[in-house]
Amino acid sequence: MPELKHFTTDVAPDMIVQALREDGACIIDDAMAPGQLDRLMAEIMPYVEATDMGRDDFTGRQTTRTGALVARSEACRELVMDERLIGACDSFLKDFCDTYQLHLTQLIRIFPGQGEQPLHRDRLAWGGYLPASLEPQLNTIWAVTDFTRENGATRVVPGSNRWDPERRAEEDEIAFAEMTTGSVLVYSGSVIHSGGRNQSDSDRMGLNITYCLGWLRQEENQYLSCPPEIAKDFAPELQALLGYAMGSYALGYFTPPLPPGEGPEVTPPDWLFGSNAKAWGDSLFDSVNERAKKGAM
Repeated sequence: MPELKHFTTDVAPDMIVQALREDGACIIDDAMAPGQLDRLMAEIMPYVEATDMGRDDFTGRQTTRTGALVARSEACRELVMDERLIGACDSFLKDFCDTYQLHLTQLIRIFPGQGEQPLHRDRLAWGGYLPASLEPQLNTIWAVTDFTRENGATRVVPGSNRWDPERRAEEDEIAFAEMTTGSVLVYSGSVIHSGGRNQSDSDRMGLNITYCLGWLRQEENQYLSCPPEIAKDFAPELQALLGYAMGSYALGYFTPPLPPGEGPEVTPPDWLFGSNAKAWGDSLFDSVNERAKKGAM
């Protein structure tokens, strides 16, 4: 049975990238800082407990998926901006884009009795339209509980990121991302993987944080999951990662929906959060909401 490479917590980003290019995945053991997991659990578990089960076999009928975690959790925001992973994104994704963005935040909770998820590649979120030579994603699953083969550790097919799209994995080609709480699985959008079967008597929980090329549509719409009135208080680097920045020279500008002469016509999103923009932003939110109530938009 194949195995994934494990790295220590001080791994350099280039080592992560090398493993992604060779195997499509790797694990950083004990990657969370002390106290980070406790804070994460305290912040997100009320939302997790209130989440309904999946509605089909792919999302999992004995699985819950809780999103909008950047808006809901400071600890999640810290993990999104982890320096090792941001450094890996810089090397792994920027061959194909000027900027990359946050694609998804989701706490996946696999309950006892959940079967294996179908094997798949995450890049298929965009259908089969992207060239095979282009890597659209760098993905992570942070272990909120221990990941074991018994409780549904993620199944990964090392090297399948370099396979022809038609090739299917055999059982003896599948590895299990077994890792301890606080560790993180890092994997590409092109590697074949899936959630495992939970044959234990306890839940398996993992925090799925993924990044993608800045010119692609995000799986989780960050502008709605984390709207400007929340994002305005974040660090500029996180705001940009959410998508509140230009994706390239002409990607992502907006025109404020204000009366004639009261706002610029072509504006980068981060102008909302500039040093002199908070009052303008508050005024804009009030104006847009008020006009929407009156049916003027």
